Amino acid sequence: MDGLQLYDTHRGEVLPLQPLTPDRVSIYTCGPTVYGRLHVGNLRTYVMEDVLIRTLRLLDAHPYRVMNITDVGHLTSDADEGEDKLQAEAARQHSTAWDIAARYTDLALQDFAAMHLLPPDQLVKATDRIAEQIMLVQELEAKGYAYRTNDGMYFATEKLADYGKLAHLDPEMLQAGSRVALGEKRSHTDFALWKFSPAGQQRDMEWESPWGVGFPGWHLECSAIIHATLGDQIDIHCGGIDHIPVHHTNEIAQSETVTGKQLAQHWMHIAFLKIDGGKMSKSLGNGYTLDDLAERGISAEALRFYYLGTHYRHPQNLTLEALEQSEQSLRRLRRLVQIGGGEQESVTQVNEDFRHALANDLNTPQALALVWQSARLTESPERLRLLQEMEEVLQIGLFKEEVLVEAPEAVRELAMQRDVARSEKNWAEADRLRGEITQAGYTISDTESGFLLTLN
Repeated sequence: MDGLQLYDTHRGEVLPLQPLTPDRVSIYTCGPTVYGRLHVGNLRTYVMEDVLIRTLRLLDAHPYRVMNITDVGHLTSDADEGEDKLQAEAARQHSTAWDIAARYTDLALQDFAAMHLLPPDQLVKATDRIAEQIMLVQELEAKGYAYRTNDGMYFATEKLADYGKLAHLDPEMLQAGSRVALGEKRSHTDFALWKFSPAGQQRDMEWESPWGVGFPGWHLECSAIIHATLGDQIDIHCGGIDHIPVHHTNEIAQSETVTGKQLAQHWMHIAFLKIDGGKMSKSLGNGYTLDDLAERGISAEALRFYYLGTHYRHPQNLTLEALEQSEQSLRRLRRLVQIGGGEQESVTQVNEDFRHALANDLNTPQALALVWQSARLTESPERLRLLQEMEEVLQIGLFKEEVLVEAPEAVRELAMQRDVARSEKNWAEADRLRGEITQAGYTISDTESGFLLTLN
């Protein structure tokens, strides 16, 4: 397999990626709305997008990625109702929207670094592209697709025969229309391009426009940023599956209306993450952050390791118990990487299988299985290079040294071999190795954080 095969949400099948230009794969990933700390649901999406970028590099492609920061315009309802999320959080914290955006942008970038995410080639704030967003609304208005109501400028979706094509739903069935009263909108699916500041109020973030003082609608920023940084068309557009029926549907409507061209060749969407079999919510207190996990002894690398165990298009259920097991499993894998095994399989074949797994729609569960297989190979320079290549893509700390007690090298190696045997449920071999450790004058005990060696 020479290149990446990637599932396209619109066409509903896995298809070869054929970049618009041979020397670059243009990618846009929807970034965070910076009114709060990132949680494990957000992070799964960003990790899978990171695997996409790293896989393209592995396959000698040349990804160029732009990510936005939503620091204005994302209302508490996807249906253009409620407060701006940043303005609402600013009021709750007795702060300003500008301060809230700056604080949580910094925290998001810290979380990105902790999760070993490659930085985008361009990181663009919505508030830095207001002029471009206003120009986009002007173009839509000139084409007859924008109209005015008492609270803003709206996109007239009834003028598009293919509106909702990404979601494969009829316009009347789309999410936004099912939840709100029509009001002055001409259609339930019409969406805000520009919202006016409420009368008698001054928002922290508002700008002059040809239609009045206000702020851009949430969907507008992504179209404007894409056009300004990547052009009229891109190769891959990424985001969470929750963006399909509203946000990405509306991006397509406004972008393709202006350009007359297909916005993205591939739409990559990451499935939902459930917590204990249900949804995340503030009331349940299960929107875990990296800090929450660290307090429980769960590392960012173990979280990333856990994400990779499920294909990005499949829903994943996260529990704290499963993450603790992931931490232990990752430690066993690291020890196996350190000591190697006795298997003699071809390193070249394993390398080809690893590349094929990732090129086949980012099959990370299969890729992880091949990491375990590589770790069990007999130590050699080729094995080391293969594991380094795997680590470059997966970023799970394969070469992070585990802390071992002071004991002779031979005893420590026996202990690590026993740990590997236990992970493989080879109890007879584990008991045999325990006996050798005992004969050497040491007692081995199993703890939640690994094994402990003490003198007899």
